Amino acid sequence: MNKKAVLILEDGRRFEGQSFGYDKSIAGEVVFNTAMTGYPESLTDPSYKGQILVTTYPIIGNYGVPQKGEENNMLKNYESDKIQVSGLVISYYSDEYSHWNASKSLDEWMKENKIPGISGIDTRALTKHLRDKGAMLGKIIVEDDDIVFIDPNIRNLVADVSIREKQIYGKGKYKILLIDCGVKNNIIRHLLKRDTTVIRVPWDYDFSNEDYDGLFISNGPGDPEKCKITVDNLALAFNNDEPIFGICLGNQLMSLASGAETYKLKYGHRSHNQPVLHVGTNRAYITSQNHGFAVDNSTLGEEWEPMFINLNDNTNEGFKHKTKPFFSTQFHPEASSGPTDTEFLFDEFIDLIIKQKQN
Repeated sequence: MNKKAVLILEDGRRFEGQSFGYDKSIAGEVVFNTAMTGYPESLTDPSYKGQILVTTYPIIGNYGVPQKGEENNMLKNYESDKIQVSGLVISYYSDEYSHWNASKSLDEWMKENKIPGISGIDTRALTKHLRDKGAMLGKIIVEDDDIVFIDPNIRNLVADVSIREKQIYGKGKYKILLIDCGVKNNIIRHLLKRDTTVIRVPWDYDFSNEDYDGLFISNGPGDPEKCKITVDNLALAFNNDEPIFGICLGNQLMSLASGAETYKLKYGHRSHNQPVLHVGTNRAYITSQNHGFAVDNSTLGEEWEPMFINLNDNTNEGFKHKTKPFFSTQFHPEASSGPTDTEFLFDEFIDLIIKQKQN
């Protein structure tokens, strides 16, 4: 029989339910995701480090957890090698799962990773509360084992999820230096599909003497202001001409390196269906997103300009250099899981590399 559990928000709001997964009290920042599918990908996304994830889709666990096959020294069907969220909040947990590639239940997987969950929650009411009040601290308390609130954003979460030593993937024609701030596996997969050798280095790696054809700055968790070393390294890289592509946190770090500013969003963008406008065109794309901070467009310098704008709230969704081959997106073109409308941006990055090598 599942133990009693309660989700308590820092404003005093309580949501009572039942524990599943690992029976342990946990604290973090409570955020919501509106995706209908893709919980294995979401739970293993390093951008969720330190956060308690609320899924708005009412039934979770119905297709289990995929088998852990490997490809290019990475797990298939997962975005990292373990669950990254601190806890999971759902409406209804499905005890029975059915999928041809399932190897275990969500409950079993969460127990293995020592991640607690709480079910039986009115996630619609909880999401409306977070939307109105904003993302806030919270804690899942199991069997009255109370703990204090913890703000994960006061520490450098990127340092927690980045690799410690350089790793190399593939043997392609074009050398991509990837700054790992919490990179999703699917980003590496997309790069490898495009005839590249991916050189993955830690977030604080001094790459000033590295030889590469293109520089890539990954997604990651937390406050971009905590990554001053990365920002300083990027500022130096802007003096060169090798193409640069940043995604999510990479977008924010590139903006800070350019002299712009970032700020924390009220409740963040975390979903599969965020519409963005390609600036200067009438083209709109449906995107996958997961971020709590944004770039302030009004602070971009004269050499930079917005590239994409969120059609829901007009926030920055990417920017580019006016003359050099540098660009970034706040959304996730690798879209795992999620719509693949903007995958073409990886092709544009490689095209910039090819043009630069021909000069």
